[in-house]
Amino acid sequence: MTEDLTPAQAYAAALARNAEQATALAPFREMYEFGLDPFQIEACKALEAGKGVLVAAPTGSGKTIVGEFAVHLALSQGRKCFYTTPIKALSNQKYADLVKRYGADKVGLLTGDNSVNGDAPIVVMTTEVLRNMLYAGSQTLSGLGYVVMDEVHYLSDRFRGAVWEEVIIHLPESVTLVSLSATVSNAEEFGDWLDTVRGDTEVIVSESRPVPLWQHVLAGRRMYDLFEEETDHGGRGASRRELNPDLLRLARTENTRTYNPRDRRRGKMVREADRERERRQRSRIGTPGRPEVIERLDAEGLLPAITFIFSRAGCEAAVQQCLYAGLRLNDDEGRRRVREIVEERTAAIPDEDLHVLGYYEWLEALERGIAAHHAGMLPTFKEVVEDLFVRGLVKAVFATETLALGINMPARTVILEKLVKWNGEQHADITPGEYTQLTGRAGRRGIDVEGHAVVLWQRGLDPEHLAGLAGTRTYPLRSSFKPSYNMAVNLVDQFGRHRSRELLETSFAQFQADRSVVGISRQVQKNEEGIQGYREGMTCHLGDFEEYARLRRDLKDRETELARQGAAQRRAQAAGSLEKLKPGDIIHVPTGKFAGLALVLDPGIPAGRTNGHRGFEHHDGPRPLVLTAERQVKRLASIDFPVPVEALERMRIPKSFNPRSPQSRRDLASALRSKAGHIHPERHHKQRAAAADDRQIARLRTEIRAHPCHGCDEREDHARWAERYHRLQRDTQQLERRIEGRTNTIARTFDRIVALLTELDYLRGNEVTENGKRLARLYGELDLLASECLRDRVWEGLTPAELAACVSALVFEARQSDDAVAPKLPTGNAKAALGEMVRIWGRLDALEEEFKINQAEGVGQREPDLGFAWAAYQWASDKSLDEVLREAEMPAGDFVRWCKQVIDVLGQISAAAPKENSTVAKNARKAVDALLRGVVAYSSVG
Repeated sequence: MTEDLTPAQAYAAALARNAEQATALAPFREMYEFGLDPFQIEACKALEAGKGVLVAAPTGSGKTIVGEFAVHLALSQGRKCFYTTPIKALSNQKYADLVKRYGADKVGLLTGDNSVNGDAPIVVMTTEVLRNMLYAGSQTLSGLGYVVMDEVHYLSDRFRGAVWEEVIIHLPESVTLVSLSATVSNAEEFGDWLDTVRGDTEVIVSESRPVPLWQHVLAGRRMYDLFEEETDHGGRGASRRELNPDLLRLARTENTRTYNPRDRRRGKMVREADRERERRQRSRIGTPGRPEVIERLDAEGLLPAITFIFSRAGCEAAVQQCLYAGLRLNDDEGRRRVREIVEERTAAIPDEDLHVLGYYEWLEALERGIAAHHAGMLPTFKEVVEDLFVRGLVKAVFATETLALGINMPARTVILEKLVKWNGEQHADITPGEYTQLTGRAGRRGIDVEGHAVVLWQRGLDPEHLAGLAGTRTYPLRSSFKPSYNMAVNLVDQFGRHRSRELLETSFAQFQADRSVVGISRQVQKNEEGIQGYREGMTCHLGDFEEYARLRRDLKDRETELARQGAAQRRAQAAGSLEKLKPGDIIHVPTGKFAGLALVLDPGIPAGRTNGHRGFEHHDGPRPLVLTAERQVKRLASIDFPVPVEALERMRIPKSFNPRSPQSRRDLASALRSKAGHIHPERHHKQRAAAADDRQIARLRTEIRAHPCHGCDEREDHARWAERYHRLQRDTQQLERRIEGRTNTIARTFDRIVALLTELDYLRGNEVTENGKRLARLYGELDLLASECLRDRVWEGLTPAELAACVSALVFEARQSDDAVAPKLPTGNAKAALGEMVRIWGRLDALEEEFKINQAEGVGQREPDLGFAWAAYQWASDKSLDEVLREAEMPAGDFVRWCKQVIDVLGQISAAAPKENSTVAKNARKAVDALLRGVVAYSSVG
């Protein structure tokens, strides 16, 4: 090829090669056995040119290469690099990777409860740790050159997302930011914001997966491709994806095979035949069992596989089902290696704890190559599963969606049992973003030629909906940023109120809000032009028609208001008359489908309970059950009684009367007609309209008749223009309110928080008080409550175990609220302190309502949850793991996670508590030592 170059071209190529060899990228590329992708090279070149980068690419595409290049640049320049991740497990994993490459002396790890070599030039940490450093003005920040924010799309997370924005806004300008994100549809918008707050930022978006992904639906014994690839014969040679017609045909056949009520007329024999045929068809294309799916994939060479089940219990059940089915995916050598690795990794766990943790059942499944993976598992167990899976010794993992969040655990195949999951409030369809994140695990770079995503057939599955999930590769990044009490005091302390307000207005949340009002502003401008035209159309030569139109409108509004009041009064009278009815009353139903004579069987008075008829519960007043003269038993509603009703007569209802018996209804209806068929109800006299005697209406009518415009020949034409003018003006005002509501929303929330903190003496203008300085050291959802407890000395005199119980209420949140059962609490001082904490929260809650701080918007203090207090107290009191877990009825993984969060907050309280005349700081440190033992201490690196 070089022979074809001219001397000038050859010289230019040599210069280019030499120039590239002189860059930091050249030696970095040689550290990898594979060549870098174009998007990775583009991002690395932008970094070396001194720009910040936002890299948005699919899961598994190698975004972290760009983050590792930032580490390489920092070391070559003698500067520091912080590598931040959203979760501790990811921090641990990245820490291990970087130690392997650069050595333990150059790499540190800082998580909420662990500190390893924190002064190293490369430090891996959770994002919260970096946020806390920035507010504290930590010396560790000196010499910082690069910050890598892995999984930056976490800023959409409504609970923790604000931390990412705080870091991005507050990092020193000298720091270069490397943002790594999943594919999001508004990457350019996010890049524009980064450009605004961080300076020159290059946005690199890659849509292509490194390993092609094939989508399938497994129905019965057949695996259907979701798409069939067709070549576009239009000359461009591109490929377009169309839904598999066989799958569409299956869906049409299955989803229309439903029971038809009219089939009841066809006789029992036909119905039995239908049911038998449906049973045969259902067995032919039903949802295959979990062991059957794994065996099928194993036979087709599609393991290792991750099956996503949106339930912890479902994951554990799936493992048991595979064990009962006799599934074995490892040979003898594989079993030996599994046992060897597991015993080495769990050697520190005492035998009595192993039994409590279900170790032996877990090990048996691992030896067979099968495992569960979810947040309820002990962190050590999860890490072992991840390690064995990457080594190929576990081939089938049943996991909840938390596994998809960044953990490097790719598979050849990903299976989704359902496309619906519980979101904490209801069962909802998974989003395209969630589908992309889950299926992104399929296909191991450098190992698999292609990855596979398999959705199991379920009755009602819509292939077009599935294609929409699979075809929508991206999802929008939405800010969840909200100011907090801790954030407010830290900002005011560093920048003062005015500058803090300006900083908050640079948040991505405000950036998105401001952009969203552009279209509304354009509509307002159009409306204002229309308003001007309508004003000209209603101009009258005799006088001010706008004033005249307002009088007419006032008259109409008053008449409508009186009519509404009259209707409400009549409804109340009618409801009052219905409440007086008794069984056996004969009434005349005035209107509706069942108008005429009727016998009251049940007055249907609401009493906050089911009244006994088909479980019906009343919410809208009395609903009498009646027998009409035409032998119908019906439940009437208030709409059937526009006027009051009175009993015309009474008759006895036989005890033998059965409303479901046609003969019984016929006999009683006949007796009803005989008893009262000759009675004609009194006609209801219409009352005099309230408008006739209303002084305001009389005054308005007088003013309208006296107005000059009333005599205009074109009065009604002008009135039509005036009506359009009024309607458009009203719509425009609503749009302006929407703009006002979205503009400066973050700053207004900040103002309300500052006002409340000023009321509580945490702030005085631009000064942060001693109380405020204490609050600045407390991070978390209930930061203000913790600070108030310290101020009111609620925790003074508590033992370390009692303090641990109280602090648990600041962090714990039950997965499902159970208000029916009061949580078990320690007695004595701890119980009194917990009660005082709840009382203080009640006072703060009332104060937040007064200052219009709304918890529904993610701001403010939720009620402390006492559900973990007894478990924390028991564990800190040196009780055994078996006893604590049995009484807490909690999985080991959850127990460890909550203990670590309690330890984290105890550390903050130890730093924030007064050092003199107080036992809290000393006991908080003792409580940390009491909790940090056994499974909590050896659970993980971080």
